[in-house]
Amino acid sequence: MTLDSLDSRGTRTEPPARSVVRIDIDDPDVDMDVSGCLFYGGAPFTGEVAEYRNGYLISLDEYVDSLLHGLSREWYQDGTPRSEGAARGCCAVGEWKEWHPNGTLMQKQLFDSSGYSLHERDTWDENGDQLTSWRRGDGARNGS
Repeated sequence: MTLDSLDSRGTRTEPPARSVVRIDIDDPDVDMDVSGCLFYGGAPFTGEVAEYRNGYLISLDEYVDSLLHGLSREWYQDGTPRSEGAARGCCAVGEWKEWHPNGTLMQKQLFDSSGYSLHERDTWDENGDQLTSWRRGDGARNGS
């Protein structure tokens, strides 16, 4: 705890919560250029971008200064996770996962922190049986 976080009585204080702006990707004020930069009302957008189908949230992405930057999540219409990962400057970073509609893991990929290099990729069928496993430098191999 720092002195900055104490009020005059020595009580710990928290900074005010920042409100996150959430927009609908289908809003007519949303525009995306060919490089994937997202604009809202003609200005670079920072906040969450949601997509709905038949009233259900099916994707939620975080943008900073018009670039996909933060969590990216998708769901099937019944609420089952479809995919999840993080991006930095529109590039996938860290672990990305995809699931089959029955909730079984379909694919897991591991990207480096720059987002320019895939290091691992594993895939599974709907029953959870591993189909492929690949590691950078190892080439492709079937099963585990």
